[in-house]
Amino acid sequence: ELQLVESGGGSVQAGGSLNLSCAVSGSTYKPTCMGWFRQTPGKEREGVAAAYVGGARSYYSDSVKGRFTISRDYAQNTVSLEMNDLRPEDTGMYYCAIECDRLWPGATTRWGQGTQVTVSS
Repeated sequence: ELQLVESGGGSVQAGGSLNLSCAVSGSTYKPTCMGWFRQTPGKEREGVAAAYVGGARSYYSDSVKGRFTISRDYAQNTVSLEMNDLRPEDTGMYYCAIECDRLWPGATTRWGQGTQVTVSS
């Protein structure tokens, strides 16, 4: 059965960096869209970044543009999120997703278990 296995979360000081990774496990299915979403306490889940096959198009939320980079490794069927210059407002549970529609959480039907990112000031 297809599973999304996330890793790379942790606790860092503001200005630090983290690299998240998500691997599609249990299936050779290659999603058209893979993305990262986050859930902040007291707020709705929001799209952070999404990438489509072939690298033809990537999407970023306004709050992370210029700081985060999403990339896919098609051979390993993984997606990564390089997060730089982290800010306290980046704190949240980050979820890997497939079957996404850009940064719209409502379109996603399959999620990873989540990996916690905590940024302190």
